[in-house]
Amino acid sequence: MLETSQYKKVIILNIKHLKECLSLDQATLKGLWNEEQWSKELLDPGRICLGIFESKKLIALCCSWLVLDELHLTAIAVHPKHRKKGLARLVLSEMLKKGERQGAKQATLEVEQSNLAALALYKKEGFITAGIRKAYYKNGSDAVIQWKKLNQS
Repeated sequence: MLETSQYKKVIILNIKHLKECLSLDQATLKGLWNEEQWSKELLDPGRICLGIFESKKLIALCCSWLVLDELHLTAIAVHPKHRKKGLARLVLSEMLKKGERQGAKQATLEVEQSNLAALALYKKEGFITAGIRKAYYKNGSDAVIQWKKLNQS
């Protein structure tokens, strides 16, 4: 368990958190992944999933996939009732630290071009835009490809 503040703890998610991941996905990402995809995300040793709980409810998560020395961020979500409290930044920051400790030299992600709040967060965290993937999402919107070089200690 990663202690990050007096009130919030970021924990490593695993298969026992499947129901909570599916629930948060529905509330925030409109069902990005189904149960089989979430199971793979939570079971695959090459993937990292972190979450923040309030009581027994998952309120934020960040998932990634470590490919050689690149940390591919695959999902970041905060429950709508808990937004604008710094939880996305907290879980993202912890993920970047964990990825770096596991050998990642850079991190990458795709974000919907219209998601201005996420783009602002990634900019604050040092990500830069590397390109656009046209019609990347199911709804036909474009994805902004973001990269960040990680500090190797």
